[in-house]
Amino acid sequence: MNPTGYPELDALLPRLAVIPSLDAAALEAERIAVLGRKQGLLTHALRALPTLAPEERKRFGAEANRIKAAFEAAFAERESRGGPGEGTAIPLDGTMPGRGRWIGARHPVTRVIDECVEIFRELGFAVAVGPEIETEWLNFGALNFPADHPAMDMHDTLYLDVGTAALQTAQPPHLLTAQEQGRFLLRTHTSPVQIRVMQGGPPPYRVVIPGLVYRNDPWDASHAPAFAQIEGLAVDEGIGFVDLKATLTHFARRFFAPSTRVRFRPSYFPFTEPSAELDVECQICHGSGCPACKQTGWMELLGCGMVHPRVLENCGVDPERYTGWAFGLGPGRTAQQRFDIPDIRIEYGGDMRFLRQLAGRGTP
Repeated sequence: MNPTGYPELDALLPRLAVIPSLDAAALEAERIAVLGRKQGLLTHALRALPTLAPEERKRFGAEANRIKAAFEAAFAERESRGGPGEGTAIPLDGTMPGRGRWIGARHPVTRVIDECVEIFRELGFAVAVGPEIETEWLNFGALNFPADHPAMDMHDTLYLDVGTAALQTAQPPHLLTAQEQGRFLLRTHTSPVQIRVMQGGPPPYRVVIPGLVYRNDPWDASHAPAFAQIEGLAVDEGIGFVDLKATLTHFARRFFAPSTRVRFRPSYFPFTEPSAELDVECQICHGSGCPACKQTGWMELLGCGMVHPRVLENCGVDPERYTGWAFGLGPGRTAQQRFDIPDIRIEYGGDMRFLRQLAGRGTP
């Protein structure tokens, strides 16, 4: 920058040249020393303006503004450049490896639930959810369980110790007394949501129901006292078993592979008639037989059947006009098949190393 001809201003020019080499702390100190409002050198030089003649004052002021603009530009350019270790007492070692970033993954059971729900969404099913605390009536009675069914025993169901007044106020009206609704319990399946859906309005219904359920089961390689479940319900005029088979076959082949073989076996459930089990070709041995499928070549996927007329009646649906089908599957065991997980306890153990192993594994 050219000299101004004023000694008090020209004395600042050497300081302008060293600004690019200053660190953050020295840069701020230099800014205050030159441009500070009270003690800055340029501010001090400007105090001589009132003593100058009008023409000289105009020229001095212009040169002072030129010096000020040059300093402000130099400070701004140095700040924008930054540099290693700026603002820190200890310089950064650029050769030191960075810390690894943990990459998480969705839980395999969550992935299975989301995929199942999405397949049924494409078929026109809505998602329905309900409370995890239910009454005996909603969990068993409305679903046509006989009063002496083994599942109602204390060793199979987790009951809650609450009063009948709570039962009377906590449940929606079913035209039943608190005594008829029975005790509170942790639901053993998501089927009570089917009852709630059917009691909520007239057919048709097409819903898929994911949620947690609870049973008084041992904690072992294939059982857990709390686990996820997905159920589905379709009720309308003219629905038959052929609709059930076509829909669930489509689901199985969308979930696994288009070439997957499926079969339906007769079974029994209190809330469906007729009832069936849907098996799929073992995804490990592809039907040739292995320890995972007990050398049968098949693995059980879900239970299903036509909704029992008595269940429809319990919900105020005319069984002479409407029919329907339902199914239920355990996404935990399905995830075992999908991701080759040998022990169901791994899924619910909370070990982050397990999720890290699955982080890079997409859907087959």
